Amino acid sequence: MKLFFIGLISGIISGMGIGGGTILIPSLVFFTELNQKEAQGINLVVFIPVAIAALIVHYKEGNIKIKQAKSIIIGGIFGAILGSLLVLKINPNSLRRYFGIFLLFIGIYELIKKE
Repeated sequence: MKLFFIGLISGIISGMGIGGGTILIPSLVFFTELNQKEAQGINLVVFIPVAIAALIVHYKEGNIKIKQAKSIIIGGIFGAILGSLLVLKINPNSLRRYFGIFLLFIGIYELIKKE
């Protein structure tokens, strides 16, 4: 039941376009026996159907600019390959620390950004 609620909250946040991994990955690491790499792998698998559902809704609402999305998709594919190769070489404890620092900076940015 715990995993269901982690997925539900992560899915809601993903559907809003915020990024469910910010909830899913730490939740899996803290509340289960999974390590950082396993949690990130699960996040990638979970991301696919959640992203497809959110994509359909946002496309129907006219929230997607196809021309800009194409460039981002191409860059994202190359970045995903590079990131996947890089994470295989990083110690799981270091990866966990880096992810925490990343989330901290994102949180600080969100608190101080101007509308």
